Amino acid sequence: MTGGVGAHEALTVTGLLAEIAEIGRDPVRGGYSRHVFDDGDRALREWFTARATGLGLDVVPDADGNLWAWWGTPGPDSVVTGSHLDSVPGGGAYDGPLGVASALAAVARLKARGHTPTRPLAVVVFAEEEGSRFGVACLGSGLLTGAVDPDQARGLRDAAGTPLAEVWAANGLDPQRLGPDEQALGRIGCFVELHVEQGVDLVHRGVPVALATAILAHGRWCVRAVGQGNHAGATPMDARHDPVVVAAKSVLAAREAALARPGARATVGRVSVVPGGTNVIASVAETYLDVRAADDETVRAVVAGITDVVRAAAEAEGCTVEVVEESFAPAVVFDAGLRDRLAAVLGGPPAIPTGAGHDAGVLAAHVPTAMLFVRNPTGISHAPEESAAAEDCERGVDALVRVLEELV
Repeated sequence: MTGGVGAHEALTVTGLLAEIAEIGRDPVRGGYSRHVFDDGDRALREWFTARATGLGLDVVPDADGNLWAWWGTPGPDSVVTGSHLDSVPGGGAYDGPLGVASALAAVARLKARGHTPTRPLAVVVFAEEEGSRFGVACLGSGLLTGAVDPDQARGLRDAAGTPLAEVWAANGLDPQRLGPDEQALGRIGCFVELHVEQGVDLVHRGVPVALATAILAHGRWCVRAVGQGNHAGATPMDARHDPVVVAAKSVLAAREAALARPGARATVGRVSVVPGGTNVIASVAETYLDVRAADDETVRAVVAGITDVVRAAAEAEGCTVEVVEESFAPAVVFDAGLRDRLAAVLGGPPAIPTGAGHDAGVLAAHVPTAMLFVRNPTGISHAPEESAAAEDCERGVDALVRVLEELV
């Protein structure tokens, strides 16, 4: 172990977040763009490794791109906490990093108290939780658990056309070893993820920390419309086969289909047009669709409604269209026994659902899993304005320390 007790006491979540505040800043979008194994992500991995090693933890990467920092010998029935360090394009400072920094700060506080765990404890950083580089959310935890097919993963390409297998190999990982890791998964006795709240429930309740009950069902689809590229000035309006018209219909259809089912959410957050010239009728237009609802059936129904609309629009425009599922995560209900145990330790904080996906949701199908939420004063997330008060972040660490003391 390096560093004395005093050094451990000085390690705070706000101080840790300040250390990484300049890594991966996006000068165009604002906020942060940190994607798996880009320069910012590698710098964050180095930072995490240095900080965890400084706490006396043994840092071990796995073949799926995740990092594990162990306190004690890795073994069965381990307590695991952590989150992710990557971001959406132009994301905020807290989504992911707050959970990692809080886990490190909690371990530092336990060590400063002279705590000796009776179960192995690990802090984990999951790879590509946001799916912003290769299009698959919770990629690292999904590969670990088998929720993501390794052959599919190896074939993924980023926006520059670089294959995932090539990126993994360039960062010292063997892409042929991608996939389920039964040994690593078998070590996890329970998993607790701390995360900034992505909503304002805690603001309305006037409390800084809550427990999670469930995660909405969540999927991503690509709507790909193909038409005929042509000259914007020389082609009459009634002689066009414009896929952007179909794409526009998909955006409006997403809104209408979600509004028709209370509690559903549908978003088109990315549009790609080929060739992308202002004076050119496009030949291809892709819209990327995110749909969420309380249950799997509602998500499927919303997507079916959108699909019907875009197929009719494509036929009317003389285009072809396909709707391709990129990922789907069923609704998750967190382990009630673990949640009740944590609630007792924390004095009965509120328990709330979340509309955001998390690595904890992927692990929940395999191990007892819980989540802690820290109040977000505006509710804004996935944007530069994402925030959390310093005192609430420290209260989150207080809660995580009490939870880890109970579990280990």
